Amino acid sequence: MKNKRFKGIEELDTFKIQVEVPVQWGEMDAANHVNNVIYLRWVEVARIKYFEETNVSSDFTSTAGPILAWQDCKYIFPVTYPDTMLIGVRCAELLEDRIKLETKLFSQKHQRITAVSTQIVMAYNYQTLKKAPVPESWVEGIKNTGDLIK
Repeated sequence: MKNKRFKGIEELDTFKIQVEVPVQWGEMDAANHVNNVIYLRWVEVARIKYFEETNVSSDFTSTAGPILAWQDCKYIFPVTYPDTMLIGVRCAELLEDRIKLETKLFSQKHQRITAVSTQIVMAYNYQTLKKAPVPESWVEGIKNTGDLIK
């Protein structure tokens, strides 16, 4: 999906799966910028969109569902209201029991990157409460996006 409305942040076009999230006034904190925890909420929105687009089951009743094992966030530029976040997410690495996602957040107002996040999502069997192999349906869905880095 090419997003030609946003010049200056061409890197967003390298992500096949994208989401737009409007910044809410109430997301700002006493420092007069969006609170750091909100960036992780935006990353979660993008991750769920990624699951939907790649057919990663998140119903928690199948033999393997996703569970967030680890995440980080590098804050690059402060975001304030009003703005719209443009977020791209892709699979950076696909392993036997996990996927590594890369998410980049861009400010529409400032036409620049604001944060970078990496997440490790494990395949997890919610019935046995143990990690599981990544299901073939996930692998196919991820590969079908054409977004897999490794």
